[in-house]
Amino acid sequence: MSKVQTIESELQKLTPEEIREVRDWLENFMEDQLHFTDEFEADIQQSERDMAAGLSSRTRQPAVGQ
Repeated sequence: MSKVQTIESELQKLTPEEIREVRDWLENFMEDQLHFTDEFEADIQQSERDMAAGLSSRTRQPAVGQ
């Protein structure tokens, strides 16, 4: 049995709350593995400043005619 199959088998034994805990941990783990470029990080910070200043919204708006 592969490691993934073993993990899948064990996950099926967990309660819904335990599954949520594993999901949260896995999301955090995967996020920690990401490496952003300085340019990308600067773009994110600029977007946050724009939103705070009311220059742009947090949600995308559909293009006119769509």
